[in-house]
Amino acid sequence: MLELIEMLVIGFVVGMTGALVPGPMLFATIDASLKSGWKAGPKVFVGHAIIESLVCILIIFGITSVSDNIIFAISIIGGGILVIFGLMTIRGAKSAANSIEKHTSSSGNPLAIGIITSATNPYFWLWWLAAGSALVLRGLETGILAALLFVIGHWIADLSYFTAVSTSFSHGKKVMSPKVYERVLLSCGLFLVLFGSWFVLGT
Repeated sequence: MLELIEMLVIGFVVGMTGALVPGPMLFATIDASLKSGWKAGPKVFVGHAIIESLVCILIIFGITSVSDNIIFAISIIGGGILVIFGLMTIRGAKSAANSIEKHTSSSGNPLAIGIITSATNPYFWLWWLAAGSALVLRGLETGILAALLFVIGHWIADLSYFTAVSTSFSHGKKVMSPKVYERVLLSCGLFLVLFGSWFVLGT
């Protein structure tokens, strides 16, 4: 019983430390919450959890080692898509800011954003194929329930944090001027461009 609780706590702590590190999903969540309200956070999380579920299934079936060529491809393709996603955010920042006064919402899909920013983030894959897989396999030594509790703890941390982020920024939207709103979106887009470029150029 103590081992099961331990895996749940480890999952939560690891998940929270990962969530607190600024990354593509955080800035995409800020962007989506400004456009779509507080529900964007949980929806982004669901998209993220879908990808993590697939990764965990691969880990359970023993697919944890990949070649250097695959890692290279992940870095190039994933980084490139993040750059494109960031450029799209920058391009639409002004029109999105103007929509504040018109009270129009974004047509973007937060769930799809969660999937895209997870699946195209090279760091996400490298972390799960290294540290993440080790922790899941450690849980499997106790049993499938222990491994599942690690993932659940991880998800509780992600859901709590990104819901808090989306709630905070959706409320902030009401007091933001269009100019401030535009600058926030530009900052989010710029981060995605720089993050993606860092992976592409660093491979």
